[in-house]
Amino acid sequence: MLVALLNPTIALALGAVFLVLWFYQRHRPYLAVLAASYSLSAAGFLFQYFTLPVGMAPTKLLSNTCFTFAACCLCSAIVARYGRSVPYVGIGVLAGGGLTAFCWFLFVQPDLTWRILAMNFGFGGLSLLVAAELRPVRGRGPTEMILFVLSLLSGLNFFVRTLAVIIAHGPFTSYDGFYASSYWTTALLSHALLSLLIALCLFCAAALDVMKALKAEAYTDPLSGLLNRRGFEERARLLLQHCATAKLPVALVVADLDHFKALNDLHGHAAGDRVIADFAAKLLSAAGTRGVAGRIGGEEFAVLLPLSDLGAARLFAEAIRTLYAAGSVDGLPPGTRVTASFGVAARTGDEGLEPLMRRADEALYKAKRNGRDSVRLSYERPESVFVVEPLAAADRSRLDSH
Repeated sequence: MLVALLNPTIALALGAVFLVLWFYQRHRPYLAVLAASYSLSAAGFLFQYFTLPVGMAPTKLLSNTCFTFAACCLCSAIVARYGRSVPYVGIGVLAGGGLTAFCWFLFVQPDLTWRILAMNFGFGGLSLLVAAELRPVRGRGPTEMILFVLSLLSGLNFFVRTLAVIIAHGPFTSYDGFYASSYWTTALLSHALLSLLIALCLFCAAALDVMKALKAEAYTDPLSGLLNRRGFEERARLLLQHCATAKLPVALVVADLDHFKALNDLHGHAAGDRVIADFAAKLLSAAGTRGVAGRIGGEEFAVLLPLSDLGAARLFAEAIRTLYAAGSVDGLPPGTRVTASFGVAARTGDEGLEPLMRRADEALYKAKRNGRDSVRLSYERPESVFVVEPLAAADRSRLDSH
């Protein structure tokens, strides 16, 4: 009796855990589907042992229907978790075919052995279908590879174990002694082991999702949608290291919105927020996926551009400056012109992020001092010239206040 309650107890516990996870992460519906899958699996095992008043045959049909829907939910949730398109047709054909064959050998041509084969082959096909869907993503990380391997093992379990046991100890003619047979014992143990392993792997995947979300929140500026200063510096250092290893050129563009304090005072902070969001959207669109863009201060932005020399970075900055100066910002009075100034520096040798940012910032100060709404370049010079940075920052702040 204890063995009989092993699988439903495990399944109910796993279903409850996934349900709790879903309550705290409603934006991940695959967790709710997993909770339904394990709950249905628990019900299926219970109906195997307890016959309802409607009779044995309807109870067995209900039990295997629960198993079938549980398998469909599990397959769909795993595939959806990894961003793949759920193969509903394939799942429907395999699950529906197995359940239809089960009904045939239950009501039309009763045969317990063929009922076992029909259900196990259907579940085995579903497992291999999941493995096929996970194959393109199995190299992304350990959880993907482990789930891929577990899907293959599950498929082999349903096919090979079932055939081996039936050949060695079958065929089965009735349910008398069925639950003490080698087939049912191996089915219970293998299902318990694989269910636990798959659930643990999915727990790890859910935990990684939370960690990634927390990291993204910690490294992202909520107003602009760009990286904040910490996120930008971390990503930029990694990119600089990669470019140094691959001997690739890289350039830095820093930007500062002109007269931003005056704009805030005149039109209000809500208008200032719209200006920042609008500029960030244009900057991100221009940088694309190759550049690292961040909001590194109140109205200061930076973009690190790989595969770009000083000339290419200057063209990038000029394009942004022209586009922004010629456009309008929603929420500001018609005719209100908002501009930005830019400083550009190309990396020399194995220059680190700090000196590269100092040179770009000094070029930006020149742009602000010489009339704003312009792009200035920083050429390679000795590091000692950067002792004037505090004065430059103070002067720039004083200029912005006018």
